[in-house]
Amino acid sequence: MKLVVGLGNIGSKYIATRHNVGFRVVDALASKFSIFNFQFSKKFQSEISEGDNLILVKPTTLMNLSGVAVAKLVNFYKIEPGFLYVIHDDLDITLGEYKIQLGKGPKVHNGVTSVEKHLGTAEFWRVRVGVDGRTAQQRSEIAGMDYVLGKFSGEEKKVIDEVVDKVVEELAVRLV
Repeated sequence: MKLVVGLGNIGSKYIATRHNVGFRVVDALASKFSIFNFQFSKKFQSEISEGDNLILVKPTTLMNLSGVAVAKLVNFYKIEPGFLYVIHDDLDITLGEYKIQLGKGPKVHNGVTSVEKHLGTAEFWRVRVGVDGRTAQQRSEIAGMDYVLGKFSGEEKKVIDEVVDKVVEELAVRLV
C-alpha cells in the first residue's frame, strides 16, 4: 500500500495558490488513476480517495499541522516511510522544475516539518514542486510566505500545468 499526501490549505481563497500545488498534483493523480471517490474523514482530518494499493490524501488541517493527519493515516494503514509520498510547493526550486527525493526537503517548509515531527522520521519521499518565479529583486521585496499564498499568474499557470503533468507521469510509474 502506498500513501500519497498533497499538502495545501483548505478553503476557496487558497485553491489556486502556489502553496496548494500538493493538492493540485493529488487531484491530477486521482484523474490519472481514475480514483475520484474523495471522502472527508473526520477521523483522519483529511479528504481521502482509495484505489488498489494506493491512497490519495488532502489533509484538511492547516498546512502547518499536516503532520497530525499524516501520522494518523500512516499509523492506521501501517505505512512504511518508504511508501509515503508527500507532495508540496518548494521555494528552493525554480518554477518549472521539480525533484522527487527520499529524506531530503526544502530548507524551510512548515508543512513538511510538521510531517517529520509527527512521524519521528524524515525518511519518506518528498515530491518538491518548484514554485519560485520571482526575480532577484522580487525575492528581496516579497516575503516567501506572502509569495506562496499568492496565485499563479497566467504565464506561471501554463508552466505549473506542464510540471504537474510531468510529476504525475513520473509518480504513476513509481506508484504501480
